[in-house]
Amino acid sequence: MIDPLRIQVVIVDDHEMIRRGVAVSLHTFNDIEVVGEATNGSEAVALCASLQPDVVLMDVVMPDMNGVEATTRIRRQNPAIQIIILTSFNEPQSVEQAIKAGAIGYLFKDVSREELGQAIRDAKAGIPTLAQEATQALMSAVTQPAAPGYDLTAREREVLTLVVQGLNNPQIAAQLNVSRATVNTHVSHILEKLGVENRLAAAALAHKHNLIA
Repeated sequence: MIDPLRIQVVIVDDHEMIRRGVAVSLHTFNDIEVVGEATNGSEAVALCASLQPDVVLMDVVMPDMNGVEATTRIRRQNPAIQIIILTSFNEPQSVEQAIKAGAIGYLFKDVSREELGQAIRDAKAGIPTLAQEATQALMSAVTQPAAPGYDLTAREREVLTLVVQGLNNPQIAAQLNVSRATVNTHVSHILEKLGVENRLAAAALAHKHNLIA
């Protein structure tokens, strides 16, 4: 049974061992309760809609839907839910995107148990927490121009990879098991974000800036 006097937390990470480790660490606090776990952004959005937790600990790089996109959707649906990014991904653009999406904190997975517990309490009170490295990365992102493609979602990067491989939209739809209309939308967004007019230019830019694996 959920205790309304404790801070309700949902952990979102695609690695079970990390979720378990974080949950065990938080279990030692009398004022914090882990009420749910999700393995990707889509699950997180659905879980938050049903559980309405106080705080979400959100990884960034996950399959299906990444943490930044999930943060955007959760905050849009319920601004009362506070989100702390908990990741090992330390890139200026990632920090900037997370803050713009509505995250109240950005911490790394080597954070101590005490620091994480306090960050959760602060998040519940509306107080932001940024790791020192995240603060430096954010300052770097503000002072340097963003590289092309920094705002592509995980799915858009996946589609871009197939574009670079020479697949047309019907082939991409079959490969990803989605509709052609969905692929058309992704390709349009990719071209718009990269600031190019066609697929060939997008592929060239992808190679130049290492936008795909």
